[in-house]
Amino acid sequence: QVQLVESGGGLVQPGGSLRLSCAASRIAFRINDMGWYRQAPGKERELVATTTSDGSTKYADSVKGRSTISRDNSRNAVYLQMNSLKPEDTAVYYCYAYYGNDYWGQGTQVTVSS
Repeated sequence: QVQLVESGGGLVQPGGSLRLSCAASRIAFRINDMGWYRQAPGKERELVATTTSDGSTKYADSVKGRSTISRDNSRNAVYLQMNSLKPEDTAVYYCYAYYGNDYWGQGTQVTVSS
């Protein structure tokens, strides 16, 4: 059973930056697909950014140009650097991995507010 542990959420002012981290444990092999999703109150969970082990990336239009996803394949870890944060980025952010099944982290709250 793959376990995903997230960190890095918090309260930030509009225009600020945050870096989310996620590391997978209980797995000895490289995970191909990893990424981040988010869910705001009253809304469905949506893709933020994903990456594959060969470096391919995909971003939601809402964060493109403001966010960068990266990974450390040796640790099965994935990171999300978010800049120029807006109040509409407020959500619970979930780490995601696919390794035969879908795996999700417990979520980390990101709040953008002055």
